[in-house]
Amino acid sequence: MDRKLLFTPGPLTTSDTVKQAMLVDLGSRDSAFLKTVCEIRHRLLQIAGVANAGYEAVLMQGSGTMGIESVISSVIPPEGSLLVLSNGAYGRRIAQIARRLRITTHLVEFPEDRPLPADCLRNAQPATHVAVVHCETSTGLLNPVKTIAADARRAGGSCIVDAMSSFGGVPLDLGDSGIDYLISSANKCVEGVPGFSFVIAQRDALLGTEGWARTTALDLLAQWKGLEADGQFRFTPPTHALLAFRQALIELEEEGGVPGRAARYKANHNTLIAGMRELGFIEYLRPEYQSHIITAFRYPQNPAFHFSTFYESLRDAGFVIYPGKVSSADCFRIGTIGRLFPSDFTALLDTVRNTLSELNSN
Repeated sequence: MDRKLLFTPGPLTTSDTVKQAMLVDLGSRDSAFLKTVCEIRHRLLQIAGVANAGYEAVLMQGSGTMGIESVISSVIPPEGSLLVLSNGAYGRRIAQIARRLRITTHLVEFPEDRPLPADCLRNAQPATHVAVVHCETSTGLLNPVKTIAADARRAGGSCIVDAMSSFGGVPLDLGDSGIDYLISSANKCVEGVPGFSFVIAQRDALLGTEGWARTTALDLLAQWKGLEADGQFRFTPPTHALLAFRQALIELEEEGGVPGRAARYKANHNTLIAGMRELGFIEYLRPEYQSHIITAFRYPQNPAFHFSTFYESLRDAGFVIYPGKVSSADCFRIGTIGRLFPSDFTALLDTVRNTLSELNSN
């Protein structure tokens, strides 16, 4: 199979050494594997800035959405409620999950083209828990999650943050943040492979959820108890994905941690934006709202442009981009994370230029 570069929000292009880490078969109860799980959990707390601050790292099999469902289904009491602050598709997904679980859910939607206002809780419906997305991957904007979490705590609520596409690529220190649960996935900015999600949970908040879980496989507290008791997952773990993730964490540290990785992603983003503007593309978001994670571009006002044709042409040349997910505009997205460098974006831009010329000539 031809290797292609993934300009997506995940799964991502990974390093050869991350791929090679999966060439080892380990038993799920093998001491070497249990040591790997322990190391991963500790490194995650270090990245979050809470290695000694009353937080726990809980690994959960499945996709990032399953990690979110694990938290939503486990930490809200039977008579509790969830306030979801949304300015994009992934905020709405949180509300969809909660409603399917028959949790009293209040969804407050804001415009998709700007961050949540800092005072968005001022007139909101009271709830035991507040959920917000850090980087709304449908557009690439960043929300002020620490401000929202602090306001939620002052109001007596608990804050859940979806940091799926930001953890490891955007500095966010959880210490004294007011964030009780932060969820992310192995195949995002840490640059691992798909197979599991993880939750950075405030220990006292997590311990207070005994008996609240609405599922068996996604029971967050039970999962933590199992990991604490003997280092083992309650059900078959994604062993190869965990070995890859350990290597990815080492490479994150070697790159200078989150600040170092963010610097590379910013360089990728700057190269992309300059080139796309030169080619006539317009970003969906205003520059001051745009993160360095992923960028949504509006379709050009050109009758010759058809996204499916554009996508396939880029893919055939070895570059995979992403469809749009904005509800009110025709857009496509290009991610700037993963094992990519500015030279990769220069090559992508050359191919975009050639593709546009071909579309206009047909």
